[in-house]
Amino acid sequence: QVQLVESGGGLVQAGVSLRLSCAASIRIFRSYVMGWFRQAPGKEREFVAAITWSGDNTYYVDSVKGRFTISRDNAKSTLYLQMNSLKPEDTAVYYCAAAGRSDAVGGRKELYDYWGQGTQVTVSS
Repeated sequence: QVQLVESGGGLVQAGVSLRLSCAASIRIFRSYVMGWFRQAPGKEREFVAAITWSGDNTYYVDSVKGRFTISRDNAKSTLYLQMNSLKPEDTAVYYCAAAGRSDAVGGRKELYDYWGQGTQVTVSS
């Protein structure tokens, strides 16, 4: 059974940092592309970042480049999202997802096979 469990969300002020984690029960975690998505109230779920199975390549939506860093620890089957200089517009439910195909790094959510339940991030001004 595949399970992705996010943690690390919370209510913070603008400018501070948070680190999200996603613990995966996927067998052979290292063979999956992993991504972070977010969904703000009244908006569609959007791509935030993705990382290849090896961790050598990362991809970001323009709005978080230079502020967010995606990483993974294959030995621990865990995905991370370091979020710095948070802004109110980063407020959303953040989801981690796993994809069994390499082109998922482009951010198309329909290419992702497994999803977590999400963790709320709220940034106040």
